[in-house]
Amino acid sequence: MTYKSPVAEFRFLLDEIVNFEAVAKTDRFAHATPDTVQQILTEAARLCDKTLAPLQTVSESDPCRFENGAVVTPKGYPEAYRAIADGGWIGMCADPEYGGMGLPITLGTCVNEMMGGACMSLQLNPLMAEGQIEALEAHASDELKATYLPKLISGEWTATMNLTEPQAGSDVGALRTTAKPLDDGSFEITGTKIFITWAEHDFGGNICHLVLARLPDGVPGTKGISLFLVPKFLVKGDGSLGDRNGVRVVSIEHKMGIHGSPTAVVEYTGAKGWLVGAPHAGMKAMFTMMNNARLGVATQGVSQAEAAFQKALAYALDRKQGRPHDGDTIAGHADVRRMLMTMRAETFAARAIMLHCAVASDLAEATGTDEAKARVAFLTPITKTWATEVGMRVTEMAVQTFGGMGYIEETGIAQHSRDVRITAIYEGTNGIQAMDLVGRKLADGGEVAMTIIEEVQNCAEIARAREPELAQKLWDAAEALREATDWMVQAEMLDRQAGAIPYLYAFARVMGGGAHLRASKADATRRALAAFYINRLLPEVTGLLAHARAGSSGLYGLKAEDLAM
Repeated sequence: MTYKSPVAEFRFLLDEIVNFEAVAKTDRFAHATPDTVQQILTEAARLCDKTLAPLQTVSESDPCRFENGAVVTPKGYPEAYRAIADGGWIGMCADPEYGGMGLPITLGTCVNEMMGGACMSLQLNPLMAEGQIEALEAHASDELKATYLPKLISGEWTATMNLTEPQAGSDVGALRTTAKPLDDGSFEITGTKIFITWAEHDFGGNICHLVLARLPDGVPGTKGISLFLVPKFLVKGDGSLGDRNGVRVVSIEHKMGIHGSPTAVVEYTGAKGWLVGAPHAGMKAMFTMMNNARLGVATQGVSQAEAAFQKALAYALDRKQGRPHDGDTIAGHADVRRMLMTMRAETFAARAIMLHCAVASDLAEATGTDEAKARVAFLTPITKTWATEVGMRVTEMAVQTFGGMGYIEETGIAQHSRDVRITAIYEGTNGIQAMDLVGRKLADGGEVAMTIIEEVQNCAEIARAREPELAQKLWDAAEALREATDWMVQAEMLDRQAGAIPYLYAFARVMGGGAHLRASKADATRRALAAFYINRLLPEVTGLLAHARAGSSGLYGLKAEDLAM
């Protein structure tokens, strides 16, 4: 039951569902020809299936260790990381001026999903570098770019992002890390950060930390925060590594999952750092990396759904028990078939939404239009949240498909459920994403939301002649979402926030229905899957929107302390 990268599924979605052709038609990404796309997907799949996938379970038997102030990674990780770097995969979407390939984020998203499905713990390392590369390209000085980007893009150096502190989790504005200006133009960084992914390892090279800190004249809250690049080793004028900087890992966390990925407490003691972007504009610069990471986290959610489904299907097609309605394995039992169909349908829909977001990101980069930028901004919280929710639901269902064997570690299925659980928490919890959706992202009066809803309804109208019943059900669900969006735009903010999660879920359900209906014209398999999704999963929209429109009514009917009955 080994992982197999879903290359054919990516090609189908790119060619038939998410309009990747529009990206390839731009001057910016004209080199993303069908042949190039196929070559990228094929080579990435070979790396993932042959080199990375065998390491998936290694982190369970040989997890990261913190010994004598150093991190020891699972056996095989350093060599596999080098294969990723040497293949050019870290910089595939980066600026060619500094050694990148300049390929679309959409292709990078496909590759990230494959890497995550093969070995999520290791994939987190290059994912951090991709986000830092984008942030430096957008906000760093030319000198910093010239020094750091080539090394990050080549994979010779790795990267982290440092936001969280013991007293400042999602409330980033409460951070206490300080930055003191020095005479040479650098800054002295002092403070402690927690939950820092891949802050230390045994791969060699430099580790480049992007750190949020406050200058002496920084006002309280997020508006007074600046962003700094703080390397593990200082860099000499010729680009070689010099003295150790004042940054060290204090400990690594013992976690529920992703045991191969070291999550560290990092202490900065008078460490030298360099300003990225303007003073007091650190959140704007860091959000470039965070939004990149949110799409990357979505790939992790889908990747674990895909990997878990593959294992569950293989087991169900092999395990013989009882008297199934169809065939002679448990895949023929009605409830097992329900789970298998649900896993496949959910994974397809979540992947489609993820790639829609990636295409929007590429079009925003290629065209620079306000419309494109607003679309990717709107889709990002939906994508991050729904992809990770689907990841949790599908991996849990995969464990259930295994029955008692799912609770046995040797099968490897429980690891996916543990690993994916963090994705709903980091890079902004799913609740925060949903509140962002109904708050800032509906601040345009719902214009982007209505555009997407109209696209789904147009899809339903086109499909009426071919699939009248499915088309009508999708159109009705989209219309209910339109009415709920009108309600959200007019509601008080507390009522919006109280209904944010069910509203986001309903929006994703409707978008997923559109993807399935578009896919249904391809063949009988796609049609059957679309019918399953629209007839059995899409009806959830009714209940979700009723929940969303209930607002805060009854939510505070009990005092928090009275909940302990």
